[in-house]
Amino acid sequence: MSNDPLHGIRLDKIITDLVEHYGWEELADRIKIRCFANDPSVGSTLKFLRRTNWARDKVEKLWVETFANS
Repeated sequence: MSNDPLHGIRLDKIITDLVEHYGWEELADRIKIRCFANDPSVGSTLKFLRRTNWARDKVEKLWVETFANS
């Protein structure tokens, strides 16, 4: 069994969970990336995060802080 809280969690689920919990506007306030603030969608966010490791790290960290201990 992996100790990684993200093990088996797809990136699209992470984004969807965060949007349902915080909404796009609060996500844009918490993590300063344009794909959250300007015409946001799961698809555009996925594309950006797959190419941008620093942003993906921040999104995954927020998901872990929000959901992993619940």
